[in-house]
Amino acid sequence: MDEIKILAIESSCDETAAAVVVNGRDLRSNVISSQIALHTLYGGVVPEIASRKHIEKINQVIEQALADASMTLDDIDAIGVTYGPGLVGALLVGVAEAKAISYAKNIPLVGVHHIEGHISANYIENPDLEPPFLCLVVSGGHTHLVKVVDYGKYEILGRTRDDAAGEAFDKVARAIGLGYPGGPKIEKVSHEGNPAAISFPRAKIADGEYDFSFSGLKSAVLNYLNGCRMKGIEINQADVAASFQQSVTDVLVGHARHAIRQYHMNKFAIAGGVASNGVIRAAMEQMCREEGVTFYHPSPILCTDNAAMIGAAAYYDFVAGKRSGLDLNAVPNLKLGES
Repeated sequence: MDEIKILAIESSCDETAAAVVVNGRDLRSNVISSQIALHTLYGGVVPEIASRKHIEKINQVIEQALADASMTLDDIDAIGVTYGPGLVGALLVGVAEAKAISYAKNIPLVGVHHIEGHISANYIENPDLEPPFLCLVVSGGHTHLVKVVDYGKYEILGRTRDDAAGEAFDKVARAIGLGYPGGPKIEKVSHEGNPAAISFPRAKIADGEYDFSFSGLKSAVLNYLNGCRMKGIEINQADVAASFQQSVTDVLVGHARHAIRQYHMNKFAIAGGVASNGVIRAAMEQMCREEGVTFYHPSPILCTDNAAMIGAAAYYDFVAGKRSGLDLNAVPNLKLGES
């Protein structure tokens, strides 16, 4: 089989990333320029600043990715790029770059869905993983429970009705004074807290058994904090963090277990930035063991936004004959399964 070499670009939020992936699973380079330190000053991602930083960094990460893979653009068979969902200004930088290279070097262009990228991150480190399987995507902007029917074919079982899990982590972290980014900070402080200290709600949605809702949980945490302040009760930051995290974990694990049983799936994967949370990951692993299901997860570096996952997704789209024209545009609220 010939080697198909994909140069992948990701710029949907605050990471400028490029990677070279061969045949969808063989990672030759993975370069990520993160802007976390910059946005921490503002307590969250500032879209305008993110876009400017991408413009500064994009050529550098691509040159580095090619150098790390000991390749030039002449070796590349296709370019994969995230075109949605994400911040429109940020996405446009990556899309414009990919189109420019595609046009200048006459290399085929493949527009990739960001969530599809997260799911495909599992292929890189798990050579035995093939569809069909169930995948829970949990990130700053998304919480999806997906049945991966085949490469590039997805059935969405449930999605969040309001806040994504990662968004709830960020908001709660801010409320208890931990700052940004919320996920890693809550996880760290939660190890010193008691996850059963405070009873926070676990939302169930009557007309969507696999749908998620985290805004009620976030409100419950804020109400608890306000109540403590009004009554002059000291707030135990670690207990609040641990109890909140436990509530999110219980909901995610509960939905996953329900789907595994209903769809009789023997493979379950997690993906997205929140999937690097050790507590959530351990709970998922435990649940899969109890259900007799093989558990897959990417390394933390492949959970947060990166271009390697985009390269994996682009490969399967490319071999399926999908190509994007030079009219490819950024689609900030692209839904999974839409093209």
